[in-house]
Amino acid sequence: MSTQLLTAASLLLFAAAALLVGLGIVVRGMRQNRSRRVVDSAITARANPGLEDALASVASPSRRDRVRSMFDNAAELGEKWERGRLGGLLLESEDRQLIDRCGFSDPARARALYIVARALLVVAVPVITWLFGHGSFLSTMLSLFVGFALGYLAPKWALRYFASVRVRKAKEELPLLIDLLRLLQGVGLSIDQSLHVVVTEFRNVLPVLGGELEIATNQYARGLSREQSLQRLATGFGNEDLTALARLIVQVDKHGGAVQEPLKLFSERLREQRRMELKERIGKLTVKMTGVMVLTLLPALIIVTGGAGFLAVFRSLARVGG
Repeated sequence: MSTQLLTAASLLLFAAAALLVGLGIVVRGMRQNRSRRVVDSAITARANPGLEDALASVASPSRRDRVRSMFDNAAELGEKWERGRLGGLLLESEDRQLIDRCGFSDPARARALYIVARALLVVAVPVITWLFGHGSFLSTMLSLFVGFALGYLAPKWALRYFASVRVRKAKEELPLLIDLLRLLQGVGLSIDQSLHVVVTEFRNVLPVLGGELEIATNQYARGLSREQSLQRLATGFGNEDLTALARLIVQVDKHGGAVQEPLKLFSERLREQRRMELKERIGKLTVKMTGVMVLTLLPALIIVTGGAGFLAVFRSLARVGG
C-alpha cells in the first residue's frame, strides 16, 4: 500500500510541476509582452514628443490592462498548442463547432483560450480533489479520475450550454427578422439597405441575429460575396430555416425579383411550426402535471370527501372497543 501511495503522490507532484511550468510560461510571456510594449512606447515617445505620456501609461498599466495582457499571452500559448499534437487532444471537431456556434467575434482566439483553460483544469482539478480528499488508495485514485474527467469535460459543458442558449434565441428571433425584411422590402429598399436598417435600427431587438447580420454586412463590404458573407449565418446555428433564409437572400441579391410573397409564406410556416411546438409542449406539461396533482391534490380531496366517513368509522370502532 505504501508503494501505491508513493506512486500516486509522484503522479500528483508531476501534475503540479506541469501546472507550475505552464504558469511560468504564461508569466514569462506576459513579462516579455510588457517589456516589448515599454520599448515600443519609448521609441514612439522619442520620435514624437507629443506622446510622452505613452511610456508612463505602459510602465504602470492598470488592472484591466494586466488582465488583458494575461489573456493575450494565454491566447498566444493556446495558438502554439493548437498547432501541435496537444491541440488535437484538447480541441476536437465538435468543440470547434460549438465555439463557432457560440458566436465569438474572434473564433481563433476563443479556440486558443479554450485549449489553455482545458489544459489548466485537467491539471488543477485533480490536484484540488487530492488536497481536499483523504482516504484509501482506491478512493484517492477515484477522486483523481473524477477530477480529471470534470476538468476535461467542464469547458465543453459550458460551451454546449451557451451554444444551446444562443441557438434557442436565434430561433425565437427568426420570425421577427423575416417580418422586418418583408416590411423593408415592401417600402422599396434593396437587400443591402434592408440589412443595414436591421443592423443599425433593430440591433437591440435582435441581439443574436442582428450581430450575425452585422458581421455578414462588414464581410460583404470588405469584398466577400453575399454567399460567403452569409455562410456563418447559414451554417453556424444548425437551423434549416436560417439556411433557407440565407439562401433566399443570396438568390434575391443575385437574380433580383419580388421577395415579399416568399417571405410571407416563410413567416406563416414558421409561425405555424411554433404553434405546433407550443401545443406539443402543452401536451407534455399536462402529462407532467398529472403526477403533481396526484401527489398534492388527491390526498386533500380524499380528506375533504372521505374525512367525515373515516371519523365516523373511528368513533364506532372506539365505542366497540370500549
